Formats: sequence, C-alpha cells, structure tokens
Amino acid sequence: MQIGIVGLGRMGGNIARRLIAHGHDVVAFDRNPAAVGKFAAGGGTGAGELDDLVRRLAPPRAVWVMLPAGSPTEETVGRLSGLLQEGDIVIDGGNSFYKDDIRRARMLQSSGIHYLDVGTSGGIWGYERGYCMMIGGEKEIVARLDPVFAALAPGLGQIARTPHREGRDPRVEHGYMHVGPAGSGHFVKMVHNGIEYGLMQAYAEGFDILKNRNTEMVAADERFDIDLADVAEVWRRGSVISSWLLDLTSMALAENPQLSEFEGEVADSGEGRWTVHAAIEEAVAAPVITSALYARFRSRKEHTFGDRLLSAMRNKFGGHIEQHPAQGKAKA
Repeated sequence: MQIGIVGLGRMGGNIARRLIAHGHDVVAFDRNPAAVGKFAAGGGTGAGELDDLVRRLAPPRAVWVMLPAGSPTEETVGRLSGLLQEGDIVIDGGNSFYKDDIRRARMLQSSGIHYLDVGTSGGIWGYERGYCMMIGGEKEIVARLDPVFAALAPGLGQIARTPHREGRDPRVEHGYMHVGPAGSGHFVKMVHNGIEYGLMQAYAEGFDILKNRNTEMVAADERFDIDLADVAEVWRRGSVISSWLLDLTSMALAENPQLSEFEGEVADSGEGRWTVHAAIEEAVAAPVITSALYARFRSRKEHTFGDRLLSAMRNKFGGHIEQHPAQGKAKA
C-alpha cells in the first residue's frame, strides 16, 4: 500500500522504515533534506516539499503526519487541506490534543477529506517492537488503512491470550484499536500518557527510598547499602510490578547506577496536563496522575535521585533529552 509520511524524526523515521520493511510504498518529506536523503537511501521515496509529496501519491492518498503537537502539526494539516482532494486521508500520529482533532476533522470534512487521529505508543523502540495504536475516525477509513496499521502493530507476539475475549475485535490483540470517532484515539492516548506519569513517579519514588536508606538520617543499624541495578533486575523476573518501564529502568541503572548524566529536570510534553484537565471536566478524582504532574513541576527547581530516574526512563523509551543535562556532577 502507498502512504506518505511527513516528519522523519525519532518516531516518524522508524514508522516509515517499518512500513518499508513490510512491503509498503512510502513517500516521505521532512524539512531536513539530510533526513530525506538518508530515508531515500534506505529504500523509500523522498520528497523535496509537501506539494511534491502529494504529487507522488496516487489518489486516494493517505498522508501520515508525525510531527510535534501544536503549531507544526496545525500548519501542516492546514497546508495539506489545500493540496489534497476529496477522498484523501490525513492521519495525525503525534500527541495532539483531542479537541484539536475534532476541529480538524470537521474542517477537512467540508472538503471531503478524511481525518484519523492515531495515538501511537512505542517510542524509539517501535521499529523493532511495533507500535500500540489507538485510532479515532470513520470506521470505513480505518478499515481501508488496515494493512498499514497491521504492519506497524506488534502482533500477537509472546503475550498470553486473555481468556473470554471470543467475539471481540481481533485487531486489539495485535496491538491496534479503532476507538471511535475523531478525537477518541488521541483522548485514549492522552489518558495512557497520564497513567504513564503515575507509573514512572511510583518507580522513581520507590527507588529514591531504596537509595536513601544508606544515609545519616537513618539509625546506623537500620542502614542498607542496596544495589539498585540488581533490585530493578530481580523485580523484572516474576514480580507483580514488572513492566517495560521497569525493563528500561533496569537498563539505565546497569549502565550508570548514579544516573549522573541526568540533572533530574523532568519535562512534560502536555498529555499529563490534558489528562488532569479532562478529570476536572468529568469530576473524576485523579490524585496519582495529578501528583505525578506536580512532581515534574517541582523537579525543575530542586532535583532528587528519583527525578534523575524519571529523566532516565524518558530518555530510554522516547529518546527525550533534558534541557539542562548534568555536567558529570551527581546530586543526591
């Protein structure tokens, strides 16, 4: 199947590569000519400009936008609305705010252009592991692009089948789901990322407690010098709290137990805030996610070991780089 990709960054480039590896015809554009050249050298078709990408696609076209939320995505979708034709499809695979998706879908619908919002989880590991996708938009359009989603998804893999799922959508077990109308895909991904905040914060606080057991604040006979890298590793194996985030934590601690390359200034990319706003709109109590978000705000003024662990996890799953990385100096 032919598809266009706009944005060859950490995730967009891997999405394009994975589609090519599964036999799809991918035309890609990025404002960085070097990224386009590297992509073309790997078997894809490069485009010099956005209108060039559209010309290289056969109708009905499908263009996957993989750019940062906000102005970059907004401007690109706006330009595509003037370049595409009735029956074409725009896919936003970034982390856009779901209310923006609803507005964009309505705007494109007036020109007969379809819009899908695809909440995409998998980070920089998606090329090898596949991507979990939560899709919003018209059912028929999602079905039309099923070969693309099936190629990007992780598939059944080695995960045990859940009992009593007979009669349910089989795509879900393969790692992708049609959630509902426009906006619903990114809404589910938003809450997914809010939960991620809470999980990461729990790990960070737990390991901070373990690390600080060997301090003067604790009675001498109650101090333990605990190997955090080994704790993370043993918890990966049979523990109730095992997870991919713990896998990445174990990896980071094995590489550098002090995490001294991180300052501990933890950014937030918006989804946690949006999740808290949604909870307020719905009058749903969300104390864990809210506290995790506030902890990130606090980390920008004072840094703990737990904050460095949060930065390490973000770096491992998403390639996120601290704005002010440590200069080799570790802080307790």
